[in-house]
Amino acid sequence: MQTILITGCSSGIGYATAHYLKEKGWRVIASCRQAEDVQRLQFEGFECLQLDVTNSQQIQQAFEYIQTSGGLDAVFCNAGFGQPGTVEDIPRDALREIFETNVFGCWEVTNYAMKIFRKQNYGRILINSSILGFAGMHFRGAYNSTKFALEGMADTLRHELHGSNIYVSLIEPGPIQSKFRPNAVIKLHQYIDMENSFHRQAYQQQLARLNTKGNANPFTLPSTACAIACYRALSAKKPKARYQVTFPTKLFWWLRRILPTPLYDFCCRKGGG
Repeated sequence: MQTILITGCSSGIGYATAHYLKEKGWRVIASCRQAEDVQRLQFEGFECLQLDVTNSQQIQQAFEYIQTSGGLDAVFCNAGFGQPGTVEDIPRDALREIFETNVFGCWEVTNYAMKIFRKQNYGRILINSSILGFAGMHFRGAYNSTKFALEGMADTLRHELHGSNIYVSLIEPGPIQSKFRPNAVIKLHQYIDMENSFHRQAYQQQLARLNTKGNANPFTLPSTACAIACYRALSAKKPKARYQVTFPTKLFWWLRRILPTPLYDFCCRKGGG
């Protein structure tokens, strides 16, 4: 039985992927930031650890557990969140928080996994990116930046792993059913002074979009779509560098390659809502 560690399993993509891979016969070591979510997943029958990816000690403890409980074949760095806001309104504290989770946590988890994979000369690294990892859209500057950073990290690591039996793949979702939007609203209120912003009126429109019940985007897919992409990457003899999930992600990937920058920028502004 193959073993995978998945970060950020309390809901959404991580939760769906944990269920899907378990059904496919994988030994899934799920992890969550909050103790109550760990207990919930353990009650559901998962092998689940408390792992806040901003906590280096918890990352170390998780890998100590892994090394003494049967090893590791793959890791899915999924933990992350969104921070809405214009670039001019995002304070440094907000940037520190989102980079600690979305980038630095992923980087450190990958470093620990690589120690295992180098010794055994095989392994799979999956990193949850986004359409916003290559299409910079407005009001998402902080999140865009973390996902662009992950894309650069993954591309570099792929070069460094050339010729080995260790593969790295980016999972690039677009609109997916999850708690992403409600969580983003919390961060918007936490860090952005909307009332005194130049973009005050635009923020009201963004709040209306983020608070929309149901799916704000007609191309929204269930979280299982990302789980299926992860399984394809894990099952392939030579996995692809990128797995685009949802129609908008596939569309914008090709638009970026064929359109001149001004026209592509126009599409991003329209597509960004």
